[in-house]
Order: sequence, then C-alpha cells, then structure tokens
Amino acid sequence: MHSMTGFGRAEHATSTIAARIEASSVNRKQGEIVIQLPRAYAELEAGIRKAALQKLSRGRVNISIQLEQPDGATHAIRVNAARARALEAAFSELSNTIDRNVELTSSDFLRTPEVIEFDHAPADPDDAKQAIMPALDAALDQMIAMRANEGQHLLHDVENRISTLENITQQIVVQAPSVLERYRENLHRRLTEAQLDIDLSDDRILKEIGLFADRCDITEEITRLHSHFDKFREYLALDEPVGRPLDFLCQELNREFNTIGSKANDATLAQHIVNAKTELEKIREQIQNVE
Repeated sequence: MHSMTGFGRAEHATSTIAARIEASSVNRKQGEIVIQLPRAYAELEAGIRKAALQKLSRGRVNISIQLEQPDGATHAIRVNAARARALEAAFSELSNTIDRNVELTSSDFLRTPEVIEFDHAPADPDDAKQAIMPALDAALDQMIAMRANEGQHLLHDVENRISTLENITQQIVVQAPSVLERYRENLHRRLTEAQLDIDLSDDRILKEIGLFADRCDITEEITRLHSHFDKFREYLALDEPVGRPLDFLCQELNREFNTIGSKANDATLAQHIVNAKTELEKIREQIQNVE
C-alpha cells in the first residue's frame, strides 16, 4: 500500500545540457500531473506526463524541471553593432541639443539592453529529452519509494483500526440478544401497569414479540460486516493501488453500521455504533491518502 504524499529530486546531464527535476505529490482522487517546464521545450510535456502516469495512478504530482548548460560550458557573446551605433548617435544628438558634451562610457553600453548579448539559445528538444528522462525516472522512483514507506505506516494503522471495528462488532453480537429479552420484559411491565390480564403466552403477545424480533434482527448486517472486513484485509495485502476499493468498502461499512443503529432500540448498542463510526471515520481519513 502506497501513500499519495512523497518527494523526489534528481539530475542528469549530457554534453550539451543538464536537467534538474523535483517531483512532489499530494492526495487527489484522480491522477493529475502538473509540469513546470521552460516554454522552449513545451513539446516535451506530453511525453513527460505519459511517463509519469505510467508509474502513478492517483495523486496530484508537481514536476518542476530546470534546464541549464552543464558545468564548463561556454556562452557565446554577441555585440549588436547597430544598436551600439544608435546609442552613440543618441549621445551625440543629446550633446548638440543641450550645447554641452555628454560623454558615452562603457557602463552605458552595458546598461543598455541588447547591446551586448549572451547566447542563451535553447538546446535542441531531442537533446533536452536525453537529459530530462533519466532525471525524471530517478526523481519519480525516489518519490514513489517515499510514498511506499509512508504507506507502510498507513497500513499498520488501518489494520489496527479494522481489528478495533471487528472487536466492536463482536460486542454488538453479544449485546443484540438482550434487546429482545428487554423488550419482552418491558412489554410485560407495561401490561401489568395497565392492569391488563393478558398472559405472555397469548398469541397476540407472541405475534407482537415476533414482529419486534424481525424488525431488530441484525444477522444480515453482521454477516455483511464480516465479509467487508475480510475483503478489506484482502485489499490491504495487495501490492497495487487499492485506494478506490478501500474507500468504497468504508462507505459499505458505514451503511451497515447505520442500519444496525436504526434497528437497535438499545442504549448500549447505540454506544457501540457511535464508537464504530468514530473509528471508521479515522480509517476513511487515512484512506483518503492511499494511492
């Protein structure tokens, strides 16, 4: 079981370009890849997204890609002669206009945009891809390893909470028969207080008790709960994304506990249901971060 929270960083360089990549992920119901890539290499985005989705099924993954010249690379410097001459002419015109000599210095050339240009022409996209893909694989693998490690902590926590739900369910099973007996006693008391001379073996009383027993019977719900618990543990043992089926099982468990709660006309059973739903909500919170 993997968490959807992780981080990875890697870099790779060729003779022409170096790629530095950071990949971070947070929980999301669907798979979502957000890529930050220099505009000059936008054509590579689709391939990067496809490569990432092959490794991930759920979560929002941010991939930040920085591309630089490798260490030791030299940058060509170009002088825009036309712009330099235009600057010099502007200073001459300024001197004539104000009848005062205004000297043009080297710093003026450096401060004026595009007079001296460094060659930062982007590398060929195919060359950039050769640097990006190995770094991407390494960063994603590192992030996935972190997700797997956190997933193990989630696994142990969820297993313990499922055991707690099983214990609560067993307490419900033990308590359930007393509900019918208590109803029988209460019915007898009410009849006695009303001074009605009706024997508990009367067919009308037996029919009433039978109807109540049918309404409060939770055998089917208990059976389905045990089935869901077994399925839950089966999914937890799988080495594949299980977040969606586990989320569905949490909904089914909640439905069964709600049904038992609506049938149980008993304070003790109601408290067991409250405890179970509280524990189930904690499980659902954990499952929201499972891939």
